[in-house]
Amino acid sequence: MAAMAKRKTSLTLDAEALDHAKDLGINVSAVAEAALQKAVSEARQQQWLQDNADAFQAQSEWHEANGHPLADIMTSPGAATWKR
Repeated sequence: MAAMAKRKTSLTLDAEALDHAKDLGINVSAVAEAALQKAVSEARQQQWLQDNADAFQAQSEWHEANGHPLADIMTSPGAATWKR
């Protein structure tokens, strides 16, 4: 596993929360890094959904007009087209 590059940064955080974290032995850098990674992941997911919204809409419209191509086997495994 490759080592991740680290970069120093400055954060302004609530002093009382920092004091409590220190008293409890919480690694503030690790918590901040995990929260940042989660926020980035969620933002990327939202961006991807926005970037592909037109495609999702077009697919939805196609399904409304034509039905789902696998609808019979999705709803009834005993249908004539169902194959094992």
